[in-house]
Formats: sequence, structure tokens, C-alpha cells
Amino acid sequence: TWANLGLQDSASPLMEQLTFFHDHALLILVMITVLVGYLMFMLFFNNYVNRFLLHGQLIEMIWTILPAIILLFIALPSLRLLYLLDEINEPSVTLKSIGHQWYWSYEYSDFNNIEFDSYMIPTNELLIDSFRLLDVDNRIVLPMNSQIRILVTAADVIHSWTIPALGVKVDGTPGRLNQTNFF
Repeated sequence: TWANLGLQDSASPLMEQLTFFHDHALLILVMITVLVGYLMFMLFFNNYVNRFLLHGQLIEMIWTILPAIILLFIALPSLRLLYLLDEINEPSVTLKSIGHQWYWSYEYSDFNNIEFDSYMIPTNELLIDSFRLLDVDNRIVLPMNSQIRILVTAADVIHSWTIPALGVKVDGTPGRLNQTNFF
């Protein structure tokens, strides 16, 4: 919806994990921003001067080690999530998607080589409940609650194949075959 501040509802376990990591990293960033803002605010209104303070080894050690610990709190869940996203189980269906300049070609290579093209519906032919620039004439049909592997490539220029609710985004590059999976 308009003016929505969060991510859209997830439709897969991996997107749930991505949303949790987003919230985790955002909470850490908000805490750092509030702490730095408070310290800067207090610095403007503080008139205390300590003429005997020549060395601050303890505070320098703290502000060197503390950011390293904070980075570990961000890096470890991120690495776990990267490995989860790259893990490919036994797929029940393989879909090959080829990006062309103005349309996508799809192949279900597991079932008798079913192939079709998917063109975007022009704006003047849209129905009242259709989505402009999103609806197509031939949609792909995939089973629910099953592991699906997708192979993405392009014929002419770089394309991006994405379903945000599933947490899937793959670039189709001419001459390369990229693979990902989703549930």
C-alpha cells in the first residue's frame, strides 16, 4: 500500500529470514544513531574541561573494540543467511527463464519441453483490476509448497527476474546461466 514503511508480507521461509535480518540490522543502526546523536548533543552544551587529561587509552580501546563487536553482530547472521539462500535442495520443478528486450521466454524442461513467451499487456488493453506494467498475457504456473529451481539468462541485454515476496532476485546476463531456488 502507499506510504507503507515495512517490507511486503513474505511468501517463503527465506523471505521471512531476510525480513528478520533487515529488522535486526535496522535496530543496530538506530541504536548507533541515537548514541552518536546524544553524544554530539551533549558535546555542544558541555563546558567541562579537564586540563590533566593527557591520555585516554581506556576510551580509545573501547571505541576501537566496540565497533568490531557490533560488526560481528551484523556479520554472523548475514553469513548464515547467505548460506541459506545459496543452498539448493532437490527441486521438484526446473524453470528456465530467458529475458528478451521486451518479453520473457519460459521453458519447463522437466515436462515434455513446454515453451512459451510472456508479453506485457499494453496499457490500453488492461482490465479494471489489472496491474499496469506488471500483468502479462501468459503467466508462469508453479506448484505451491515445493522446491523450485530457476535458471535465468538473457538473449540481448541484462535483465532482472524477481519476485519480492519470495525473496528472489536474479540477474539475467547474456552468455551466462544464473541459478537460484525458492520454496
